[in-house]
Amino acid sequence: MRDDLETRADLRYGSLPRLVREAAERYGPREAVAEGRTRLTYAELGERVERAAAACLAAGVAPGDRVAVWAPNTPDWIVFALGAVTAGAVLVPVNTRFKGAEAVGTLRRTRARLLFVTGAFLGTSYVAALRRAAREGPGDGPLPGLPDLERVVVLADDAPADFDSRPAFLAAGAGVPARAVRERAAAVRPDDPSDILFTSGTTGRPKGAVLTHAQTLRAYDTWSDLAGLAEGDRYLIVNPFFHTFGYKAGIIACLLRGATMVPQPVFDAEATLARIAAERISVLPGPPTLHQQILEHPARARHDLSALRIVVTGAAVVPLELVERLRGELGVATVLTAYGLSEAGGLVTMCRRGDPPEVVAATSGRAVPGTEVRIADTEDRPVPPGTPGEVQVRGYHVMSGYFEDPAATARTVTADGWLRTGDIGVLDADGNLRITDRLKDMFIVGGFNAYPAEIEQLLGRHPDIAEIAVVGIPDARLGEVGKAYAVRRSGASLTADDLIAWSRREMANYKVPRQVEFVPELPRNASGKVLKMRLRTGAEGA
Repeated sequence: MRDDLETRADLRYGSLPRLVREAAERYGPREAVAEGRTRLTYAELGERVERAAAACLAAGVAPGDRVAVWAPNTPDWIVFALGAVTAGAVLVPVNTRFKGAEAVGTLRRTRARLLFVTGAFLGTSYVAALRRAAREGPGDGPLPGLPDLERVVVLADDAPADFDSRPAFLAAGAGVPARAVRERAAAVRPDDPSDILFTSGTTGRPKGAVLTHAQTLRAYDTWSDLAGLAEGDRYLIVNPFFHTFGYKAGIIACLLRGATMVPQPVFDAEATLARIAAERISVLPGPPTLHQQILEHPARARHDLSALRIVVTGAAVVPLELVERLRGELGVATVLTAYGLSEAGGLVTMCRRGDPPEVVAATSGRAVPGTEVRIADTEDRPVPPGTPGEVQVRGYHVMSGYFEDPAATARTVTADGWLRTGDIGVLDADGNLRITDRLKDMFIVGGFNAYPAEIEQLLGRHPDIAEIAVVGIPDARLGEVGKAYAVRRSGASLTADDLIAWSRREMANYKVPRQVEFVPELPRNASGKVLKMRLRTGAEGA
């Protein structure tokens, strides 16, 4: 392990800007990014990041300003996100599955000054969605609903009026001396915030977990060690960059080890098989559903997957058969599971190489070095191994807090530093963690966390809905999907298909309920709280 004082990444680099610069120097001619015809060496990536940072300085970005990226997994995301961080900004990754109103909510909450946005993705114009969602508000210019947003850069060669194109934005930074960029980067301190990763709590109100440079460096140096990531590995990053699994366990881990990043914007099993073979992919983290689809694809035998050597999964229950097939049929030497959450930097527990398949499948591994994990009762008192309770975490990587939300921070982190995860789990005698339930009612749709309270809030906006409750139900392809129990307003004739179609226009696809059942009333206890356990039982028995 690289957790001693001489080699710890947080002490060696101190900041992500320094990591980028040193990676460019150490791994200079080695391929850093490979996507189609775009091939960047580490030296070229370093140059592009500095150009992007210079453009940020020219745009007036000051240390601590929030800069957002709303784009899929592409080389541009890597360059401009790292460029913003190099300029001393705090990165705000925005979920690419968000609709305009959801993205505007994140930008407004963080008071982002600069946004990098893709032109179109999955048939949707993000620029048009942004305009529609931010057309009303106190500000001036093209986005009155975002008065703090001073500039929008479209990651394309052309941009509509009032926005900047990528070439125009970079050209404006040409006059910024390299010395100024280096000085700004050198001023970034280890304990400065590096990013704000948004999640949702039981209230459905998004909360942004603030993480520092030092926390990120140390955590993903540890992740890289435990996974066995090495210089020369070729890493297919299908996990979205807006998530810690894609950004930190992907981009940052590759920078730490000199691996090649192969970004993929959308998962498609056949395209992924072809890419694994063509690019000689050796590292492929992702949710269990991704690996299941690869194993079961009829064209699998036609592709050479022999370079694959590392798979890291999690985010859902992992079938033992999946672990055994990855090792047996594909010859993957390292198959690991892990558990994390944004408030703990995305990393809490992880299996170790050499763990037997039943441990990898049935648990999320043991606490990573520098981390304490305990199971606690409702009074925050630890319980013995084998006893279920709330998973609580304490360590160097626990967030400094929710962005500008001290009350929520105080509810989530105890006075002595224990993070209340809201997940129910059990520790075995060896310290392996098994997640058994979720206090927050969260369910996971193809690797994406779906929060019923947030979905209920969105569905409640429909004019024909009087009451709504959402639970997760099993799904053969996605693991879990949402089912909505709805009470119509008097006189309404809303159908299930109507509500699902409306939902697809109003929220990210993974949040959309796949089933809707109309009921006369929702079951409640004496205090008026909806009895979701009864709804789940009914859904499972249907």
